[in-house]
Amino acid sequence: MSNLRKTLMLLFVTFVTISFASAQEKLISFGKSSSLDRALFKTKEKELPLLWKNVNTDPDTWHVEKDLLICTGKPIGVMRSEKQYENFILHVEWMHMEAGGNSGTFVWSNATPPEGARLPNGVEVQMLELEWVNLNKRDGVTPPIAYVHGELFGVGGVTTVPDNPRGTRSKSIENRCKGKGEWNTYDVVCVDGVVKLSVNGKFVNGVAGATQKKGYICLESEGAPIHFRNIKIIELPAGVTSPEQTAPVLK
Repeated sequence: MSNLRKTLMLLFVTFVTISFASAQEKLISFGKSSSLDRALFKTKEKELPLLWKNVNTDPDTWHVEKDLLICTGKPIGVMRSEKQYENFILHVEWMHMEAGGNSGTFVWSNATPPEGARLPNGVEVQMLELEWVNLNKRDGVTPPIAYVHGELFGVGGVTTVPDNPRGTRSKSIENRCKGKGEWNTYDVVCVDGVVKLSVNGKFVNGVAGATQKKGYICLESEGAPIHFRNIKIIELPAGVTSPEQTAPVLK
């Protein structure tokens, strides 16, 4: 191979690498954040845009289309909030586009998948399409229906105490999620290591004692397309959280 050709190939690889890195660095603006005072008393302070940073997915995995945040589901990975949150209420509406689709959100996450893995630590709020249990039978056995109705559990070394135990996970006490092509609404209240989950208008699940209770919010890409809308965060007053209970701050 001539020196000129080698040089051109090197320049091309460098260009692609830089382009990919730049795409990952670009922030996506979607959703709104407000203080508790504004939410309760309609104070004059403005709502702030929510900014999201791609962690380990492709540049085209996430995009905004009018009032929707669209995720292709590929590759598996996450994008994270630009800032960390401690005590807050997260409102998020989501809709799977394929039978058996898998996704979720991580709260109080370090937003840093370990080497050889695609997902970070934190407390996961599961978002599964209803057919997932039928499409993922093991030795002919259908997994528990609780899988697809908003399970909560710690991942990546973060532990929790389940309100409604299914092993280390907490299952919803009522099956309220809707299937593909239908919008689901989650209201996730996160305060002092406690997470309470409302599914489509009713609180049905919770965990307590999270060993990490300040960190990033991550949205998950996990193999199938999913749409999000009306994401809103209401920040609540801070609590007493030690450095050991806080995820490392990222640039």
